[in-house]
Amino acid sequence: MRPRLPTSHQDASRRGWQYRLHIDAPLLFALISVSILGLMVLYSAGSEEAGLIQRQLIRLGIAFAGMFAVAQITPQVLQRMTPWVFVAGILLLLAVLIMGEVSGGAQRWLDLYIIRFQPSEMMKLAVPMMVAWYLADVRLPPNRYQLLAGGVIITVPVLMIAKQPDLGTAVLIASSGFFVLFLAGLQWRLLGFLTALAAAATPLLWHFMHDYQRQRVITFLNPGNDPLGTGYHIIQSKIAIGSGGVFGKGWLNGTQSQLDFLPERSTDFIFAVLGEEFGFAGILLLFAFYIFIIIRGTVIAIHAQDTFTRLLAGSLAMTFFVYVIVNTGMVTGLLPVVGLPLPMISYGGTSIVTLLAGFGMLMSIQTHRKLLPT
Repeated sequence: MRPRLPTSHQDASRRGWQYRLHIDAPLLFALISVSILGLMVLYSAGSEEAGLIQRQLIRLGIAFAGMFAVAQITPQVLQRMTPWVFVAGILLLLAVLIMGEVSGGAQRWLDLYIIRFQPSEMMKLAVPMMVAWYLADVRLPPNRYQLLAGGVIITVPVLMIAKQPDLGTAVLIASSGFFVLFLAGLQWRLLGFLTALAAAATPLLWHFMHDYQRQRVITFLNPGNDPLGTGYHIIQSKIAIGSGGVFGKGWLNGTQSQLDFLPERSTDFIFAVLGEEFGFAGILLLFAFYIFIIIRGTVIAIHAQDTFTRLLAGSLAMTFFVYVIVNTGMVTGLLPVVGLPLPMISYGGTSIVTLLAGFGMLMSIQTHRKLLPT
């Protein structure tokens, strides 16, 4: 007689309170720790404005509540929801291109009167979910036609987001979908071919880039060419990080940030504030939390019990890694400026909600696993 697997309620009872609440305690601890550190840095970067911290606290509260809500949804339900979420995201991106609000020269926002948000944030989750959903029932590694179909799923929303234009988000979404294909068994020969193809297409990409995007690349190669203009951000950011030394100048004592030399210090360039006030030690502490989060997400992916959850969890963990690398790389001058916030540290709302919703999926995948019968 075939043994009967325990129900999810029996699983939760045998494992403890965190499984009954569908919370991954190690991951939750790391996320809360980064959020507390982020509030400290934001308080200094925002010129000690209490209102800024209050608004960020409200957004964090909403984001963590959303994370807990998503964690209650079983992976099976997430898988069934995936096509509908993806189609809804595509329709919202179309609405942005037709009637979206223009802000700062970019058409990225959709105002529904009740709420104003960026649909591109939704695609950070919808794209890896959709590619994982498509590959869930195929034999891995996928063949060339299945890889082509996965590439189409990724390319359509990426081009729509790049049209807004929002190159940073487009790169992040392309990475999230690519990681699903990579984890599904993308051959190294094909990966090398795609890399060579991307390199060959660079002149074409340059042709279609906006003037400000070309200027960012030029500034990345030589920020000293226009030190009071386009290179100002990078130069001031490097000065701030370098002046922090090993242990920093102390909380609220950063001269670059407190004397308004550092632009965008509450959002994209908040990492420079951290480096100046907390020094190399503070940066190592933040990276320790980030690395723990990435490793924890990878462990959850390894222990996932089906193809959909394994591919999705792995992609979410690796995309978070890209998030961190791109922001810190652009602030330190190692990558061009693309406008991505530092996860859980930068001031913002939509990106935090999306990010924590992804961690809610990781917690759902971890806590809804079936125990093997004893």
